[in-house]
Amino acid sequence: MSVFDPLLAAAPGVLTPMSILAMVLGTAMGLMVGAMPGLTVTTGIAVLIPFTFGLDPLVALGLMAGMYNGGSYGGAITAILLRVPGTPASVATVLDGYPLAQSGRAGYALQVAVVSGTIGSVLSALALILLAPPLARVSLLFGPAEYFWVAMFGLATVAVLLGDDPPKGLLSAALGLMLGTVGQDLITGAERYTFDILELVDGFSIVVLLTGLYALPPVFMMAEEAVRQGMPGSALRLRRAGSVLAEWRRFLPVWLRSSLIGIVVGVMPGAAGSITSLIAYNEAKRRSAEPESFGKGNPEGVAASEAGNGADNAAALVPALTLGIPGSGVAAVILGGLLVHGLRPGPQLFREAPEIVYGFMLQMLVTAMLLLLLGGLAATRLFGQVLRLPPVVLAPAIAVITAVGVFAVNNSVFDLGVLFAIGLVGYAMERLDYPTAPAVLGMLLGPMAEQQLRLALTIGLGDPAVLVANPASWAVIALTLLVLASPWLRRGKTVTS
Repeated sequence: MSVFDPLLAAAPGVLTPMSILAMVLGTAMGLMVGAMPGLTVTTGIAVLIPFTFGLDPLVALGLMAGMYNGGSYGGAITAILLRVPGTPASVATVLDGYPLAQSGRAGYALQVAVVSGTIGSVLSALALILLAPPLARVSLLFGPAEYFWVAMFGLATVAVLLGDDPPKGLLSAALGLMLGTVGQDLITGAERYTFDILELVDGFSIVVLLTGLYALPPVFMMAEEAVRQGMPGSALRLRRAGSVLAEWRRFLPVWLRSSLIGIVVGVMPGAAGSITSLIAYNEAKRRSAEPESFGKGNPEGVAASEAGNGADNAAALVPALTLGIPGSGVAAVILGGLLVHGLRPGPQLFREAPEIVYGFMLQMLVTAMLLLLLGGLAATRLFGQVLRLPPVVLAPAIAVITAVGVFAVNNSVFDLGVLFAIGLVGYAMERLDYPTAPAVLGMLLGPMAEQQLRLALTIGLGDPAVLVANPASWAVIALTLLVLASPWLRRGKTVTS
């Protein structure tokens, strides 16, 4: 039996009116959740699951698939227009998306984001459909030692993101690593740097940190400048932005490379998420003929971030559906949704309920394509008008929305205090010209590197040789060394030319 037989059998269930309505509603809700600073797709799906108890499994999964794909692009809307990453995975989109919007090309930046995200999501869904069993075997090659090297590979990208002032970049990365050490040690249970504050036992919420670092500094700057006029409608150029597809030759290498990165990282259990867009962005910058233009409004940076972000969506479900091991936090929540409907993830799922699991795969593909319609036409024209508001009106609106979103994460007033404090730190970094991307990498990857290193050494009875015992480790080490050497290689090319 070929892979197309169960797909054809599942197609009628996916194309029922209720399933189609669920996919459309889920995508629309995902766009809204992703565009609200402080909220994440994980939160949205977690809130959604209780409302799906009485629904048919395919209808419930259609809602989840739509929210998953819609939320991945929704975060790019505020990242581009307001410099506020709606989700942690859209942090890299800020770097070039916001400068494009500031230069009057907001519509073009949004168009690049939605087309790139759609392409990444579609390719990821096709990988899920066609390659799930083989890719699941790849996941089995990775243990704690390999994940440690994956984290080190991500941290090595700091070498490329340091900008023109390496000491400032290194200090920024150190700040992120320091924030990542706060909380309870996951191996021993000991508390570190909590100062007997109960709210710090679980460490800082990454959503709160990222929102404070990226959402509040522009609010402070708007308040400082007190500009009373918004951007004129003609400057947005939402109608005359040109066609991204007409420039497909320029973007095709970025789309394919970033999508491949998203699929490969997504299939690794626990590695998907924010790291994917950052690695894809770094790789696009490293391979660009004009790397100095990244961070100043290069649309290829937006394309790389969003294609990588979209491509890890369905890929993260590969180990979740085939092995019961989630590739990301969202995939973990979706596993809970499957269990709620009596579906046990794992190899037996493909035997016991093939029409459901293959139907869900088709829904991931359909909602990825819906993203181009709903996100490209509706969301772009609706949210693009936000820039026409005067900054003196926009600043308090962003502050209120951000505060509400952050409070909703844990219902914690303490998080609001952390948000304001980190916002002040981010504002100071902006004024002193410190890059924030290295800090984000430190916050995301520092805890992962520490935990996986200690697990690997525990398994290996303290023998460091366990870190290089697997060929997969050597492959990731080689990639890390290549990234570390790229600044010197580029400098050598510059000197030679």
